[in-house]
Amino acid sequence: MLCKIHSIETLGALDGPGMRCVVFFQGCPLRCIYCHNADTWALSGSAGTQISSDELVKRIKKNRSYFGERGGVTFSGGEPLFQPDFLLETLKLCKAEKIHTALDTSGYCETCDAERILDFTGLVILDIKHYEDSQHKKLTGKPLAKTLGFLKLVAAKKTPLWIRHVVIPGINDSEEHIKRLVSFIHEHSKPEKIELIGYHTMGIEKWKKLGLVYPLAGVKDVNSAVITSLQKIVDSEMN
Repeated sequence: MLCKIHSIETLGALDGPGMRCVVFFQGCPLRCIYCHNADTWALSGSAGTQISSDELVKRIKKNRSYFGERGGVTFSGGEPLFQPDFLLETLKLCKAEKIHTALDTSGYCETCDAERILDFTGLVILDIKHYEDSQHKKLTGKPLAKTLGFLKLVAAKKTPLWIRHVVIPGINDSEEHIKRLVSFIHEHSKPEKIELIGYHTMGIEKWKKLGLVYPLAGVKDVNSAVITSLQKIVDSEMN
């Protein structure tokens, strides 16, 4: 089976436990206004590199010497769930090779696809954009329902779960927002951790090269002290 990937990072230390090979899939159904990988959106045409699942797993296996006991492969993007059949086949091959798998995703997919894929996923890293449907639409162009359904399914299957949330100055950087976010997450799941990620402007040039108007022009990188302060709130709410 063939799919399109954007790139492969061979020494990922921030995309799951241990050292990991990170496979960035091409294609995404969301259009996040702060996306730093807008070049991964398109699936058609010349975007991305076509590869078979067998070849991809061979490339992953070449890096297993540094996985150790905790490392493995993380499928990211783009949105890996946007090519569900290929992702499932690759996950099965990785499981046969006893390679730990993590899925870095927005959770925006059909339930039937998620059902099959989660059975072969070692860890889900779910990026929750917002807890309110109207705000989720503003930030991503899509409703919240599918992501919420995915979150509930992960909880039902008891798949290990990490949550990530991008903090954007002037949009979702208040203490009230963070407390409501944690409450929303706990209403539907029990993640191992919730991690706040600071908004940055490193993706603006990609938007320009693609001929796109960047929606958050003028918004500066979030202050690291703000992230530290808000993360303390998250951690206290988790305990």
